[in-house]
Amino acid sequence: MWRAGFDEVFARISGRFAQVHTRRRARAYLLGLLSRAERKNGWTLAKQAGEVTPDGMQRLLNHAVWDADLVRDDLRAYVVDQLGHEQAVLVADETGFPKKGTKSAGVQRQYSGTAGRIENCQLGVFLAYVSPHGRALIDRELYLPEDSWCADRQRCREAGIDDEVTFATKPERARGMLERAVAAGVPFSWVTADAVYGQNPGLRAWLEEHGIAYVMAIPSKQELPMATGKQRADVLGQLVSATVWQRRSCGEGSQGARLYDWALVGAGEQHRLLIRRSLTRNAKGMREVAYFLCHTPDPAPLDVLVRVAGTRGAIEECFRAAKNEVGLDHYQVRKYSAWYRHITLAMLAHAFLTATATADERGSPDHDDGLTPLSVDEIRRLHMVLTRTQHPRAHTEVWSRRQYRAR
Repeated sequence: MWRAGFDEVFARISGRFAQVHTRRRARAYLLGLLSRAERKNGWTLAKQAGEVTPDGMQRLLNHAVWDADLVRDDLRAYVVDQLGHEQAVLVADETGFPKKGTKSAGVQRQYSGTAGRIENCQLGVFLAYVSPHGRALIDRELYLPEDSWCADRQRCREAGIDDEVTFATKPERARGMLERAVAAGVPFSWVTADAVYGQNPGLRAWLEEHGIAYVMAIPSKQELPMATGKQRADVLGQLVSATVWQRRSCGEGSQGARLYDWALVGAGEQHRLLIRRSLTRNAKGMREVAYFLCHTPDPAPLDVLVRVAGTRGAIEECFRAAKNEVGLDHYQVRKYSAWYRHITLAMLAHAFLTATATADERGSPDHDDGLTPLSVDEIRRLHMVLTRTQHPRAHTEVWSRRQYRAR
């Protein structure tokens, strides 16, 4: 069943590769991403595919003729078919990819939330689809810094970035991905994101113009229009009386329900401010407080807003699973288009694992065998064990000698 599921996934994108050898190598690349190899780069993927050198895998990413954006569209359609739900939430966020040197497209010293510090890295902005059936990444954009990259067209050309590619902020990148999702008819009811996106008035205005409900994190200093004038979010939070706070769970975590105290107050004619307060105190004896700006065409109760706010962490789970299981961050490419190609194929591999896990859980909803549902990482391991192709002894010897020489 799993082999048939993988064949179905690849059948969706096979027509995007006009040449037979490119199509076969793309299939081998996907299987390599699903393999048990610790690192998923051109060398290890070539070994998994039974090839003697990594040249073919590198050619697939750098020179072969195929459009990663069309494969992305196929990926998005697959996720909707497998996980689609009218109450789904679209989540926007970025993640960092640590890199050495200065040649990789978009690389520079910049803050990476993944590492929690400033480091030499690339930043990718992603859109995740989170539904009651599961969650998966459906779109991606590489962030190009304005001064060090977009203003230096010669440097861009060396990295394979066309002159038509101009600077766009992270919220603008997110808006472009949301526009594509809306145009493709993706079923969803909400959008959420962290404060980088929530504080952007252009992104919020676009969502409101299209009648899209959102629950977006904002910084404490964000000013909100009130009848008495503009007020900071944290000032409004201080005015909340003790009777307004309600304890709610925003979802299940590794240690059970994620409980917080929540308050909901008006913030102008069309917005409300959702305030989250931790139950425990930090080292300074203070409770941590977070703020979310909410806009809904139709009134929504507190429980619904809390649920949407809680889905923001789902994209972090997607990043973690995609990096750990299918090598989202294992690539060794410098060119702009090659980044999109690897990332898109890795997202497709992760979506396949997620859909397979969902199908497994749906197949035995009562868990009569007494076992918990299979996780994404366990499905990847079992998929490789049960469908692995055995290569000739000579192939194993070649790679053994190559690794010995490298050491």
